[in-house]
Amino acid sequence: MIVDGFFIAGAILCAVALILGVVATIIREYPDDFALVSVALLEVFLVVYGVSAAIRQAGGQSIAGEPWEFWGYFLTALLIPVLAFIWAVTDKSRWSNTVLAVSGVIVFVMLFRMEQIWDGAITA
Repeated sequence: MIVDGFFIAGAILCAVALILGVVATIIREYPDDFALVSVALLEVFLVVYGVSAAIRQAGGQSIAGEPWEFWGYFLTALLIPVLAFIWAVTDKSRWSNTVLAVSGVIVFVMLFRMEQIWDGAITA
């Protein structure tokens, strides 16, 4: 079980992005500002998470799994909200909100995997 504060904060932000994106898909015909802001906040969280992980690693706390795998997941997760945001800004359709919602789910899965790699959890 993962009880890291960063993971809990990230899971909450991912859930907010998902919920706002789904609600916006249902009620809007264009990208909703709240859904866009939630994905932007998710990106800010990921930057803070990355800086914190770098400080923890530089301070001697080692990654239990492969460091290249952790940082690969991190860099990929960092791109997802940016690409979803760009998609929503350039494609002014209802489905842009869905892309924003799905970005929250993708980042959650990647954040979960990054925590597994950091803590050395056994994967199935």
